[in-house]
Amino acid sequence: MGFFSLMVVLFWLKNLLAYTVDFNLGVESFFQYLILFISPVATTVFLFSAALYVKSPKKAYITLLIISSLTTLLLFSNVIYYREFTDFITVNTMLGAGKVASGLGESAIRMFRPYDLLYWADIVVVIFLLATKKIKIDERPIPARSAFAVTSFSILLFSANLTLAETDRPELLKRTFSRNHIVKYLGMNVFTVYDGVQTYNATQRRAQASQNDLVDVQKYVKTHYAEPNDDMFGIAKGRNVIYVHLESFQQFLIDYKLKDENGVEHEVTPFLNSLFHSNETFSFDNAFHQVGSGKTSDAETLLENSFFGLSQGPLFTQLGDKNTFQAAPNILGQTQGYTSVAFHGNSGSFWNRNETYKRLGYNYFFDGSYYDVNENNSFQYGLHDKPFLEQSVQYLEHVQQPFYSKFILVSNHYPYAKFKDDNAGFPIANTSDATINGYFATANYLDTAVKEFFDYLKASGLYDNSVIVLYGDHYGISNSRNKSLAELLGKSKEEWNEFDDTAVQRVPVMFHVPGQTKGGVDHTFGGQVDVLPTLLHLLGVDTQPYIQLGQDFFSKDKDQIVAFRNGTIVTPKYTILGEAIYDTTTGELIDTPTEEQLAEIADIKEKGNTQLHMSDAITNGDLLRFNTNSGLKPLDPAKFDYKNELDKLLQVEQQKGDKSTSVYSLHNNQSTVDLFKTQTYKEIQEENGVTTQSSATTETSSTTAK
Repeated sequence: MGFFSLMVVLFWLKNLLAYTVDFNLGVESFFQYLILFISPVATTVFLFSAALYVKSPKKAYITLLIISSLTTLLLFSNVIYYREFTDFITVNTMLGAGKVASGLGESAIRMFRPYDLLYWADIVVVIFLLATKKIKIDERPIPARSAFAVTSFSILLFSANLTLAETDRPELLKRTFSRNHIVKYLGMNVFTVYDGVQTYNATQRRAQASQNDLVDVQKYVKTHYAEPNDDMFGIAKGRNVIYVHLESFQQFLIDYKLKDENGVEHEVTPFLNSLFHSNETFSFDNAFHQVGSGKTSDAETLLENSFFGLSQGPLFTQLGDKNTFQAAPNILGQTQGYTSVAFHGNSGSFWNRNETYKRLGYNYFFDGSYYDVNENNSFQYGLHDKPFLEQSVQYLEHVQQPFYSKFILVSNHYPYAKFKDDNAGFPIANTSDATINGYFATANYLDTAVKEFFDYLKASGLYDNSVIVLYGDHYGISNSRNKSLAELLGKSKEEWNEFDDTAVQRVPVMFHVPGQTKGGVDHTFGGQVDVLPTLLHLLGVDTQPYIQLGQDFFSKDKDQIVAFRNGTIVTPKYTILGEAIYDTTTGELIDTPTEEQLAEIADIKEKGNTQLHMSDAITNGDLLRFNTNSGLKPLDPAKFDYKNELDKLLQVEQQKGDKSTSVYSLHNNQSTVDLFKTQTYKEIQEENGVTTQSSATTETSSTTAK
């Protein structure tokens, strides 16, 4: 038992070395440090306890050394892999070990550090001490009852670890934001087991699926297809696509004014308001987010694939590195010659983007490693919006046109912390909930960041040749907080009900097409699943060859049935919440629906549930691998590599020479970075001659959801 305890302590110390020195796990509090400190113990004791059941003392010592060596190999392999890819080794990666080795290439040697000897020194020393009998083998066998007690203790310890983890990060194993989270809270061994289970389940579902399963999906897509509107089809043909991700942005923020403590009204998002009502923007005020537990990543799934995330857990982390996709970057790349690029000022492994994007077909991905990120310009979810957009243009200007791009903004993310620098100043709401109070200030910051980005697009010449899609990805204020929000939306806490919870799930969807004059606010009902077919039709791309579950917002055939991942369904006429039916226009509960209404509602439910069922069939069975009628060539993820992205862009520019279509080339090889101008909130207010206040009352002139 003494030798057993020694080996446990030594391996625990090696884990702490990796967690604190080699891995960037984003530990943010003393409580998280406490969890990190104890997390390796439970699984180490559990794994090492297997040696206690070996009756022969000599074989028991050898078994323990083998287990320690194998777990050390797993840990050290992850250390080396993380240094190159800022990610952990998955079971899929292990199964394709050859690809890992080729990915590391000649740079593998350079990834070793002198202190790496510490990962192996203990095993070497212990073997030496055993061989020289400095450590003597205890000939007394461990009683089975004692071995079982040690194993049981490890399980009890793991339960305590999991409880602490769930306290700090609820639904940790259901809503897997990042591999970092599992390693941080539960340890490397648990992550490997968890990933193995997920991989096995996905493999089983995939193995059971066949070409025949795709037939029903194809029939549904064909009958559900909505013809494009002739007046809208192709109006943005050949233009760049610029997605601007408005983090946690709900529709009620549009046109919202917050009164400060002196009764002065402050427009929360003046620039986005002007876009929303512009005749160059086709805006939808009855668009809903349709995300599940994957939240932001589910929104990306919906917008770029036109099917839903999973019923449980995030698709990006569970299937993103396994499934076949026929997503927007791939479609536009293969059929229209677009270059695709994603920008995100956070770790590339967050939501498993660094792997999923390869399968979506993104040519380039600039993650947090390409940005100057420090404690003054970032928070736990990445780089703040203004420095993120400002730093992004140094890469954007080298991308060949036409391009398909996505900019993921994060500053308007929970917990909506008040800015502490010169960007502070927008009034803070005065409710009992601090989260709600800060929501309007961070939304205002997002608004000014988007304005500065638009100013750059105009100054650089990109604006006129682009279609800019702005969308809210999901709710910012959760249902549990909505009663505190009620007064700000002109309702009382007592009046607020489940219908109101659903109504505020509206998020803005805007297609800004410079030069158009027929834009405005459209009241058509739809969801994020409808964005891709709408965009492709604006670009003049026929969507019929592809498996897409949404319908063009502009189509006269659109059914306007919005299915939520939780089973809720909204139409212009009814809002269906389980067995409760509400009138969508009035918000009144329909207590005794007529037979005609019941039949109509049953038909709506069937259509909404069928759409969700078809989505689950596609994702769980990985059915798109069978869709050979799309005309798209299969993607090989191994050919995508998101390292040294700027060098690759520069190389393409050089190869194309005079035929290069990048902004940099079109500006006679002059950088446009200086065209991006940024101001703090304080500077903006001083320029406008406005004084600021620090708080706001709940007496606001607001617009409630229609």
